[in-house]
Amino acid sequence: MAVIEIKNVAKRFGSYQALHDINLTIDDQEFMVLLGASGCGKSTLLRIIAGLETQTTGEVWIGGRRIDHLPPKDRGIAMVFQNYAVFPHLTVFENIGFGLRMQKLPNDEVKRRVERTAELMHIEQLLSRYSGELSGGQRQRVAVARALAMEPDVILMDEPLSNLDALLRMEMRAELKGVLAESNTTAIYVTHDQVEAMSMADRISVMHEGRIVQAASPIEVYRDPAERFVAGFIGNPPMNFLPAEPTGAGQWRVAGQTLKGPDLNRPLEFAIRPEDMTLSDAGLKAKAKVVEPLGAHLLVTAEVDGTLFRAVLDSDLKVSPGDVLTLAPTPDRIRWFDPKSHHAVQ
Repeated sequence: MAVIEIKNVAKRFGSYQALHDINLTIDDQEFMVLLGASGCGKSTLLRIIAGLETQTTGEVWIGGRRIDHLPPKDRGIAMVFQNYAVFPHLTVFENIGFGLRMQKLPNDEVKRRVERTAELMHIEQLLSRYSGELSGGQRQRVAVARALAMEPDVILMDEPLSNLDALLRMEMRAELKGVLAESNTTAIYVTHDQVEAMSMADRISVMHEGRIVQAASPIEVYRDPAERFVAGFIGNPPMNFLPAEPTGAGQWRVAGQTLKGPDLNRPLEFAIRPEDMTLSDAGLKAKAKVVEPLGAHLLVTAEVDGTLFRAVLDSDLKVSPGDVLTLAPTPDRIRWFDPKSHHAVQ
């Protein structure tokens, strides 16, 4: 059982606090994605788990065993890096088997594992080639196969698809998720790409300024963001926000319109995703500024009560810059945030 437990982990580089009291449990065979912008601490956390950095405080446990005092080679972990780290002077077979040779495994066991993982990654026909003869996507497959051949308890991946073009990245996402599910390995995957996170993860841990602000399933992170940062970071385009004033009995004044909401008596922020807006006879008055036809839908950037506001509408609608629209939010998709704490209000 490769359950990972991160307990009160903090990391300081001089006067800079990179991680603040991180607590996270990752279940056996779970695919966990650490998602956040550059500098949020996600790669630092991954490197601490791997043993490439030492935490300032806290503990890391894998399978009920504390491992943060162990060297990387003794942690039962394999890692896939952003730059692949495929050795140019070795064949694909030798690259995949490199770690196994370091463990001094018998030749027949090395051959068995290399051929099995090469087949998993669909590169069995490339085993005799050198890395200079491979495409970027093929080198990435070699790097993943090398990690899987070690039969690790845990595999760590630090933005492994970021160097691939968009189409190949999409293909590799689906392939990688399937391979890891078949290998029964617990995986932690670092990325700043929310599409990767949403499409691959069993759970997403959204990181911001060295903290995990929400750890939940992709749909929960998307539909029920726990903090305003998550709502504004997840989604393309992200959520819209407007100030909301209470008028009593769970009624709220938003951009001159009355909407139902929490029964509270303090200002809040109204939030709604662009795709959860429809044209209607009653709703928020919006003046279209930019209209972007995007195939199946229109992305309309408008102004609502002096605030930029985006709506995703049906592509068959005729909308032009300067048009005044009435946009109605889907009631059960409205979210509310406290403007002081930035936490979601239920």
